[in-house]
Order: sequence, then C-alpha cells, then structure tokens
Amino acid sequence: MTAISDRPAPDPLLARFLEHLASERRASPHTLSSYRRDLERIDRWRLEQGIAAWSELRDEAIRRYLAARHRHGIGGRTLARELSALRGFFDFLLRERLLINNPARGLRAPKSPRRLPGSLDADTLGALLDADMTAAITDGGGIDEAEPDSQADSKVKTKAAPKVEAQAEAETCCETGADDEPLALRDTAMVELFYSSGLRLAELIAVDVRDIDPAEAMLTVVGKGAKTRRVPVGKAALRAIDAWLGVRPLLAAQDEPALFVSSRGGRIHPRTVQARLRHWAQQRAAHRNLHPHLLRHSFASHLLESSGDLRAVQELLGHADIATTQVYTHLDFQHLAQVYDQAHPRARKRR
Repeated sequence: MTAISDRPAPDPLLARFLEHLASERRASPHTLSSYRRDLERIDRWRLEQGIAAWSELRDEAIRRYLAARHRHGIGGRTLARELSALRGFFDFLLRERLLINNPARGLRAPKSPRRLPGSLDADTLGALLDADMTAAITDGGGIDEAEPDSQADSKVKTKAAPKVEAQAEAETCCETGADDEPLALRDTAMVELFYSSGLRLAELIAVDVRDIDPAEAMLTVVGKGAKTRRVPVGKAALRAIDAWLGVRPLLAAQDEPALFVSSRGGRIHPRTVQARLRHWAQQRAAHRNLHPHLLRHSFASHLLESSGDLRAVQELLGHADIATTQVYTHLDFQHLAQVYDQAHPRARKRR
C-alpha cells in the first residue's frame, strides 16, 4: 500500500462526527482517540486513491483498503475495529442526509484467531490475597509509580499522549522513596476491588469515595458509553478499602474525590495501576504477571463456574451483548444447551 503522508488539516465531516460521539453518545476519550486515528487513516488512503468525497467511496474501494491492510499484516480484529468506525461514521452522514446509503454496512473484516483471556484459579488467587505481607510492607522502596523509562514500566503497552505520559512520570518520581505502607494498603484494596467486582481498569480509576455504599456492600460504576451499573462488593474488598481509607488522607489532596490516588494526591493514573499490580504480585512471588484484565476475567470465570448463570455475569461485567460474555468466560454454546436442558421446564426429560 502506498505510504501515507500526514494531512495538513482535519476533515470537517470527521470533526463533526467526533463531536457527535463526544456530546451525544458520550464516548470516552479512549474511544474518541481510537475513532479519530482509524478514520483519519482511511481518510488519507481515500485521498491517495483519488476519491474526492466520502459520498464517492464505494464498497469495492473499502474492500481494497481492507485487503491492502491485511496484506501488510494487520490482523482481523484491528480491521474489524476500523470497519466499525467507518460504519458508524457513515451512519452519522446518513442521519445528516449527506449520504443515501452506507457502503460499509454489509462488509466484514477478515477473521483472525480469537485469543481468549487467561485467568487465575481461585485457590491461587486466594492464596495471593491472603498472603502475610508484613515484611513486604516494611521493606521500603520497591516499584512505585509507573514511569515510561523505568524497568517497572518497560512492558506496559498502554498508549498515552505525551502530556499524560509526563504526568505519569512525574507521579513516579514523586512517589519513589515515599512511605510504602499507604501504597501497599492502596494496592491491596485495588486488587481486592478488581477481583471482587470485576471492574475494568478505567472503571476502577473513575471510582470516587462516595460511589461505595458500605452498608449495602454495593458500588456504583460508570462503564463504557457512560452507562451506570451497581455491583456488589465482597467483605474482603470492603475490609481492604476500609484499611486504605484509614491512610488515604496521608496522600490525597484536599477535596480530591477519587477513591484511589497517587502519592501526588490526585486520581491515580492507569499506567500506575498496571505497574503497581505487577509489583504487588512480584512481592508475593506470583509466577505470572498480574494485570486488571486478568483479575476481571478471573472474577467472571469463577462466578460462572460456581453459578452457571451467564446472564448474571453479563450484568455484573456490564456487557451489552451476551455474546461478549460468552467469549469472555470461555463458555461455549454446548454448555448453554446443557443449562437450557437442565433448567427449562419444557426441555427437561421426564423421569
């Protein structure tokens, strides 16, 4: 595929679409960044192909784009995401009466093998959570805040704007050498809450102190698409959070609402959470890297193994489509059929 050069000015229709996503759809900054990147790439390709307007882009041209990207080693999941962004953009243009049809509507990206997330078994994770960490808490030092240039963060693949990365690095420098006991209590509370409530990384970071209702053992979570859900919080997580709240004033800035803060006093950074979870696991001699997605998937897998209630797990995870939950929890349709046969009154075999 021809090398793509940077455009001097953004496309005004793309700008309108992104504004629509931000204001009307309340898309997250991560979603906006992803849509902008994918659509600007397609826009540059469109112009290089001599297609002057979006209304002139036909389905055969989109197929050529997908094929060219696929030949250059781009996987099916990435292409499906780009196609989804283009489909959404064309739907917006249809709504604005700037198109008469959506040329991306019937297209499908090439399939690629689906990598299922791993999980920790309940006994292993329970042993890590119950480990006596008195020595670890008082050992001082260790890996603190996430820093782009440190060994602690060299394997973190999260992409962030330079300004955000600079903020994360500043948090690292500030936290290095700080009293480690508040940090250890914070980290344990984060791990417990991840596993107790199946939160996404962005959801945990967004939690405010007021979002937790200890009396009801419930947490209000703002998930993807700004959708709010309430999830239970286990006793162990509540105890860990209570211990963290006891020392939180030592770190938190005045009037800071965030439940989890960095040593600089503000809401904790995503890369900090990733690095601290890895450090937490290393202190306990865990044999694999610990990260938010692993804890979320372990939460879902363990609940499903015990209950078999896919719909309940779907609600707890905040999935809009049960098919997402089915993949996420390694559940196949054969198992769904078994659940149906055992539970539905018109399916059970007569005895």
